[in-house]
Amino acid sequence: MTYPSTHVSARDRRRHLSAARAVLRLLPEPESWLDVGTGDAHFPGTARELFPYTSFDGLDPTPRVSYACHAERVDEAFVGHVTDPHITTILRGRYDVVTLLQHRSPVSDLRAELRAALTLVRRGGLLLVETQPAQSPALRTQLDFHGCTVLATSRHLLGQFPYTHRIIARRRPSAA
Repeated sequence: MTYPSTHVSARDRRRHLSAARAVLRLLPEPESWLDVGTGDAHFPGTARELFPYTSFDGLDPTPRVSYACHAERVDEAFVGHVTDPHITTILRGRYDVVTLLQHRSPVSDLRAELRAALTLVRRGGLLLVETQPAQSPALRTQLDFHGCTVLATSRHLLGQFPYTHRIIARRRPSAA
């Protein structure tokens, strides 16, 4: 049996807090938050320091998310992919914030992942995405096409990755 890692590097902790603070400025008290590709749920565990009353859920294709739930880093654990129709059906419109962070497993179709993640965000909710700089313009175009307003962007160094862009978008209330 593999248990979740309890160690978070100082660099990852700073990155997680930075992402959580970016959301805090835009939505101080989200009710519910889904971290896609959460793994051992280090991000929700760190973000909970700034959002003690938020319900954090985790979605990951591995059973590590179930162990993270047992370790109380997430309130609910879902094993699967965000593009799985079963997942999108049961979680549709449930979250104030959905995060797609850089450390998640590589996906074959980023557009399909983005479309699926947006179905999980409530109208007026936020989607936080970390992406490679080359994908950033296309991602912004996709977000606009799917009824989102880009609120914040940043570019930061992530150790082994040259640069990563963070984009936060709000799903417009009138979006379909």
